[in-house]
Amino acid sequence: MAILNQISIFIIFFSWMVMIVSAQLRTYPVPSGGSESIVFAPDGGFYVGVNDGRILRYRGSRAGWINFAYASPNRTSSLCDGTTDLELGSICGRTLGLGYHYATKQLYMADAYHGLCVVGRKGGVATQLVSIAGGKALKWLDGLEVDQDTGYVYFTDISTIYNLSQLQENIRTGDSTGRLIEYNPTTKNARVLVSGLEAPGGIGVGKNSSFILFSEFSGNRISKYWLKGPKANTKELVMNITSPANIKKTESEEYWVATGLQSPTNMTTGIKINENGTILETVTFGAPYNNTPITEVHEHRGKLFVANFYAVFVGEYKLPG
Repeated sequence: MAILNQISIFIIFFSWMVMIVSAQLRTYPVPSGGSESIVFAPDGGFYVGVNDGRILRYRGSRAGWINFAYASPNRTSSLCDGTTDLELGSICGRTLGLGYHYATKQLYMADAYHGLCVVGRKGGVATQLVSIAGGKALKWLDGLEVDQDTGYVYFTDISTIYNLSQLQENIRTGDSTGRLIEYNPTTKNARVLVSGLEAPGGIGVGKNSSFILFSEFSGNRISKYWLKGPKANTKELVMNITSPANIKKTESEEYWVATGLQSPTNMTTGIKINENGTILETVTFGAPYNNTPITEVHEHRGKLFVANFYAVFVGEYKLPG
């Protein structure tokens, strides 16, 4: 069931022209909460991963949410449903990143405890694809994106030392063992593209599959890794920005980034950038987010969908235009 509220959001174009608009917020209450990422189904609705390890699919206002998939083969409803206990992640699972490959109708899952997994169109228990990369176990997967042209899957491993239940230790020590990894579904090989990262999170596939944009939450930056051309296999800084989270590409080859930036009104912010890091739009969200960090801003069919690791709903804004 979706809930509608009338709220105000602020849109700042090109960092200087400010326009205040009124937009209607539609909320989709999520069982268990914690929907860090959103991915849209080709035949309508969308998927989210939640705190208790389930992947849920929203099928519309009448059907609502249905259980779709799980990363953990050992998950039980009696133990896991409704839990927010991170210590149960090895049993229940906790999928943070999602990506859909429309050609094969497969849903890829970056699970913090169970590595890279995939499930078919009927859902159920996912198949684990990768648990080790570069000779090191995957400890804490986060962001994920599928290149729709090549079928390659790109994902981030926040740390080679800490897992999600050790979040505070990861922050306290300033861990910089994160990695950006590529998975080839044909060869079934996983290749570490970049290592030594500070809490890598979001990923955006570049034009013509020529590069990857990726964020570092603790590193406060967005970088570009070149896959093709004269700069292939090198990375470069795109922009410095406070606590960037997920990156989502738009149909016009631009990118929405959920950030830790706070406007003068101390509200949650998302930015739209181009591949060179030029800020094209800044959107500041008011209630019910206020100063609560968001993890994803996803543009879909003229609307902005907002995900939040801490919230018990998915937000949808229909913007004027």
